[in-house]
Amino acid sequence: MPRPRFLPLALTATVAVLSVALCSCSSTAGSAAGAPPAAAAGAGGDAPRMTQQEMNARPRAELRQGGTLTWAIDQYSTQWNPVQADGSEASTNDVVKALLPTFWRSDAGGVQTPNPAYLTDVRSELQQGKQVVVWTLNPKAHWSDGTPITWRDLRANWQALGGQDPAYKTATTNGFDQVESVVRGQDDYQAVMTFKEPYSEWQAMFNNAGNAPLLPERYVSTPELFNTSFKNRIPVTAGPFKVDSMDPKTRTVTAVADPGWWGDKPLLDKIVFKAYDTGAMPEAFAKGEIDFYNNGPNTEGYRLIRSTAGGEARRAGGPNLRQLVLNGKSPVLEDARVRQALIQAIDRAEITRTDLAGLDWPYVPMNNHFLVPSQHGYQDNSNGLSRFDPDAARATLDSLGWKAGPNGVRGKDGKELVLRYVAPAANNLAANESEEVTRMLAAVGVTVQVQTVPAGEYFDGYIYKHDFDLTSFSLLGTPFPVSNSISTFQQDSGSNWAQVGSKALDKAMADAAKADTVDDETAALNRADTEAWQVAGLVPLYQRPAIYGVRKELANIGATGLGDVVYENIGLMK
Repeated sequence: MPRPRFLPLALTATVAVLSVALCSCSSTAGSAAGAPPAAAAGAGGDAPRMTQQEMNARPRAELRQGGTLTWAIDQYSTQWNPVQADGSEASTNDVVKALLPTFWRSDAGGVQTPNPAYLTDVRSELQQGKQVVVWTLNPKAHWSDGTPITWRDLRANWQALGGQDPAYKTATTNGFDQVESVVRGQDDYQAVMTFKEPYSEWQAMFNNAGNAPLLPERYVSTPELFNTSFKNRIPVTAGPFKVDSMDPKTRTVTAVADPGWWGDKPLLDKIVFKAYDTGAMPEAFAKGEIDFYNNGPNTEGYRLIRSTAGGEARRAGGPNLRQLVLNGKSPVLEDARVRQALIQAIDRAEITRTDLAGLDWPYVPMNNHFLVPSQHGYQDNSNGLSRFDPDAARATLDSLGWKAGPNGVRGKDGKELVLRYVAPAANNLAANESEEVTRMLAAVGVTVQVQTVPAGEYFDGYIYKHDFDLTSFSLLGTPFPVSNSISTFQQDSGSNWAQVGSKALDKAMADAAKADTVDDETAALNRADTEAWQVAGLVPLYQRPAIYGVRKELANIGATGLGDVVYENIGLMK
């Protein structure tokens, strides 16, 4: 198998009420696992390094058998297929990663190694000028209904995610659109995958770290099955845990150790995934109701974690991004020049400072959609659009015919420039950002009306339906810089939240996907970033802190950096 490549960070699209996921990868080898991220009191501090983890990593022999983990998630999903367009949420992935196959394990630096529970061998090679990946499956691996995992499952995933049939409502193609065939190898436990052209991130396939576990042929082989089989249920599993119960009323999924699991026996007896509004999680942690949650840049939550007996904050740098989203299909935002002007009217440095105050985290705005500050290849490609310049914003709006009326609000053709900012309830970041953006845009004659919606309805009811003018959420990273980014920025993609794009942007992302070297990929990503600023749909704010509240006695869980959680190894200290 080829030596894993180290690739630059990029941003992908797995969604959480507090955040949405981005794709990323470390460009340098080495790890500072367990070291705290660099702290800074304000702008100018160093950004955290990409290869850090803080998970209380322990060998299984040091942990006791048994116990229950209560894990807070931010939304109880209605769609549990994580690669279906309505299921690409962090909460969905947190649950299904305990239940579905992942062919790979990712370390703190994003290096991938095959998972022997599912693969006995895997290799990528050139055959007659084409890239061919041969996947040899573990014959012990099977679905919970007794069906063996075979090459047919891989073929069905390719057919669903390959982009050939638009009836499959996919969140990402994850490179499957580069595949021309999947056929049976030497037996049912070997799949031979041939690519149309070389694809550098083939290891992102069937990979929890890439938010793309393997799905069963039986439930994804037609568009109707793919879109509906995991609706309000998880029909089958093939992981260390299985579903014990699902309760939409209490917003709880209970997973128990699967006695039919053929790998290392799970240390925990049970994981209870319970949905909370993000603003309620810190208090629930302090009261002992939950054992683990993603705090992110919640200042009050960070304080509560550190003051809770038996609790600790586990932190790491990573490829995570906080962003604003402008809906390019909204009637008053269809012109990219209007969107560009609004970006220039927003002081992203001030939003960064107010969002991150009290976290001992650098106040460093991001000026690149795909690379975080201090990352290999990071540069500002905005051609001035990243600069806070309200005078330029006013001049642009004037030139486009949006003139200030008697009440100070700009109007054109009898329509006022009024924007609806949709924000999830009980989310301190969204509340601060919506307040700041309202104030800043008012200064250039634009009215913002904030609509606060229930956190549990935010994505399903508004974001997926593109029912907003402005909003803000986070993108959470993976070790793969291109695979999931493509769906976020590609025209007409189900995960293109801003609904904007260009042929040049699509071309740059495609070039990054087939790049032969890190430098070629970085150059392509920066070309894509140039175009992303011009289409002006997603607006990067800052690298989002990865901060988790965790019970001290829990091991092998926390801030993963570019790594992944091995669910069977989560356990309690002896």
